Amino acid sequence: MVPISTCVVSYGISSKTFHLPFLTTQSGYSLDMILERSGSTALEKFPSIKLAHAFEDVLSDASIELVVITSPNTTHFTYAKSALLAGKHVVVEKPFTTTHAEALELVALAEQTGKICSVFHNRRYVADFLTMKQVIETGLLGEVKEFFAHYDRFRPDPRTYGVWREHELPGSGVFFDLGPHLIDQALVLFGMPSAITADIRRMKDYSKVDDYFDVRLHYDSLIVTLHSSMLVREMGPRYMIHGTKGSFIKHGEDPQEELLKAGHLPVGPDWGKEDPQSYGLLHTEINGELVRQIYPSVQGGFGKYYEHLHASIRNGAPLQETPEHGRRVIQLIECAFESSRQRRTIDIG
Repeated sequence: MVPISTCVVSYGISSKTFHLPFLTTQSGYSLDMILERSGSTALEKFPSIKLAHAFEDVLSDASIELVVITSPNTTHFTYAKSALLAGKHVVVEKPFTTTHAEALELVALAEQTGKICSVFHNRRYVADFLTMKQVIETGLLGEVKEFFAHYDRFRPDPRTYGVWREHELPGSGVFFDLGPHLIDQALVLFGMPSAITADIRRMKDYSKVDDYFDVRLHYDSLIVTLHSSMLVREMGPRYMIHGTKGSFIKHGEDPQEELLKAGHLPVGPDWGKEDPQSYGLLHTEINGELVRQIYPSVQGGFGKYYEHLHASIRNGAPLQETPEHGRRVIQLIECAFESSRQRRTIDIG
């Protein structure tokens, strides 16, 4: 089968870490173009590609089937819209857009054009999330009543890369950066909440945008807490799930991102496997007996995203990460900011 001719928009940390390693190691894709606004450093690693310096060059190239948008958040909507109207399939890095109105427009436009518009929710393919999904779906905890997710870091000083994320621009701040990961995971596990309560603020003296959030998603018999702070030197549990039969506690971080940043290619049978020291703790009741034991992690694999996308583009398989999924996340982000501003719980319409 002919590989999918692909252009990656922007040659920064996101594209180098999360997209190019998979597009260049999966036979279903052909990396044919990279958009680099200034300079030509992409040619040093990919000398056979076409190098574009303007988005118009991407749109006018009829050979490009798929456009992967990894440029700053403020460009996501306009680039995705233009690419869809030009008859191209689109992958949009998270966040999908910076407003719910934009997200709604992309959902409608994908339907209108018949082209795939997918949001890159790659955190569906990490070991901790896949393991939690398995634990919940197999009923090991009974009915889940509380879910806690932390995405904390220790970053007391200003960023040295991706500095636009700390400028007062649409889509900047830690909630737009890390919130989509945690919100999407919660939606996959539990669906849309009925209400949201949020505290989004600036904790560091120099911050111009939010660097902390504590968000609660309300369900009929479940409360989901999503939390992030940039001032956590000593990490606690990353995830905690409590149900009517037991609990699951998970520390540590999926290894894929750090391996990719270090230049490792996502190949081989062990890619995405967690170190056993990071396995979670299951404390529950099974067949009337109390069990407290280490629970082996499910193997992760960011590459599954692009495998599924290929099946959708080439074989018509159902799209796994849809524009509607992206829209729901942006809707909750907007509601969370409103809740934080008003200091009250907001119903989800």
